[in-house]
Amino acid sequence: MPFRTRFRRDRGRWLRRVLVACLTSLAVVCGAVVVAYHLTEIPEPHPETVVQSTVFVDAGGAYLGRRGPVDRQEVPLSEVPRHVQDAVIAAENRSFRTDTGVSPRAVARAAWATVSGGAPQGGSTITQQYVKNALLSPERSLSRKAREALIAVKLDRTRAKDEILEGYLNTVYFGRGAAGVQAAARNYFDVTPGKLTVSQGAALAAIVNIPSYYEKAGSDPGVTARLRHRWEWVLDAMEAGGSISPAQRAAARFPAFRFYPPGGTEGQRQYLIDVAAQEAADRLGITQDQLARGGYTVHTTFDLALQDATAESVKARAKGAEGRAGKGVRVHTAVVGIEPGDGAVRVLYGGADYARQPFNDAVSGSVEAGSVLDPFDGVRLGGPLRALHGSTAPTPLRLAAGYAAVAADGVYAAPRTVTRITREGRTVHTARPETRRVLEEKGALAVSARARSGPDGRGVPSVPAADRAGADDGPGALLTAGAGGGIARRTVWTVGYDSRLTLAVALFADRPGAKKDTTVPARLPDDPSPTAYAEELTGTIWDLAGDT
Repeated sequence: MPFRTRFRRDRGRWLRRVLVACLTSLAVVCGAVVVAYHLTEIPEPHPETVVQSTVFVDAGGAYLGRRGPVDRQEVPLSEVPRHVQDAVIAAENRSFRTDTGVSPRAVARAAWATVSGGAPQGGSTITQQYVKNALLSPERSLSRKAREALIAVKLDRTRAKDEILEGYLNTVYFGRGAAGVQAAARNYFDVTPGKLTVSQGAALAAIVNIPSYYEKAGSDPGVTARLRHRWEWVLDAMEAGGSISPAQRAAARFPAFRFYPPGGTEGQRQYLIDVAAQEAADRLGITQDQLARGGYTVHTTFDLALQDATAESVKARAKGAEGRAGKGVRVHTAVVGIEPGDGAVRVLYGGADYARQPFNDAVSGSVEAGSVLDPFDGVRLGGPLRALHGSTAPTPLRLAAGYAAVAADGVYAAPRTVTRITREGRTVHTARPETRRVLEEKGALAVSARARSGPDGRGVPSVPAADRAGADDGPGALLTAGAGGGIARRTVWTVGYDSRLTLAVALFADRPGAKKDTTVPARLPDDPSPTAYAEELTGTIWDLAGDT
């Protein structure tokens, strides 16, 4: 029988066999997928994706810096404006709120790229990206891609969309070292997520696509132009989807970015962060490492504007002194400003460059007292001030706290740098002033009278307010004293205070000692005059404090 005849006769039977085989294969595959789905568990996030840094802010909320291995802090979705959420959805996954957690087309495309050795393929849903970034390893394989899809589906079926979006926004990388929207808002625009505008939110959403490239936006013209094009695309998508109105779209303006990389003031601020981190850890009863990884926000007492202005003032005046100090001699300036009766440290200048000198002169430097403590002689002191009697080398912080007690009519307030500690929007610690009377009011008046007349009774005049352009009245009392005299001048102290602020400025010098890694006191250069330098700096900072 001819083949063609046999084929026509048996064609129906072969078609039925092929159909049965296909249906059987499909059933096996579907069954395997169902079994795999039920056996798949949603893993816990990787440890590195849940680690958070701790952020430090000044008394007004301005950003000081952070501690921790990753620049990330979690923020509830309720604190991320809806227009920011919608911008990310428009840029990354427009069907997010209605899809099943996966994009079959994207899965197939990625699988083919893996098999063929092609370039990595994007197009994953937000749910898949969250699974990939936070829950799975970064390896490229078919099995990992299949597991990613199964976990994404299961996550979508068992978790609310808002919960998934919150996890994504808290872990996705935005460039500039920022993991999550909280750090991104700060690093790009110096605001919290809740204050992001429509334009800023669209810019962050546009950055997610190629974060390491776009992080130079604002400083690189080519990068900025490319980001602007994508920003326009995101806004158009938001308008088309109804997230923003035509009027909002028309009013949108490309935002200005913080300069990147950051400037050099960060190193100077590390002195402040060191002190505040130690105090915050002590108050919470945890280690500094636990603090750095805990996602806290430490609200400090510092006035950042005054701190930066102080640093600039010291820098401008120190150049001449350094140049005339002699070979191997280093001139140090330490500044402490404390609020009398409260203990809040407003200014803490411990050195010019933390990278070169992590030792904090203001907090830990034992500075030769000389005659700066003479006004306390013969006065009965209590509590922490009792140790000032006979002290030969107090730290600038201790000395400022002592004269702050005089300014507060004898009430001593323990120096503090932390006002409040929060975590995920909740206050976990509130600091209160720790005060006690250490001087009778008569004793405080006696110390003030001696301070005004100078340590030797002859008086040291303050810098007249009229000699400083635009200056306010100076402190109620100003004392300039120190150790050594004439060409042997080793230390100069200037202390000014009233009921508002106590300011201590210490000027001293050292040189390498005979033994390795040791120093010994050295004489201060005569030109410029160290006394005039200390008094002028005190007057300048005092005026700046009145302006901030």
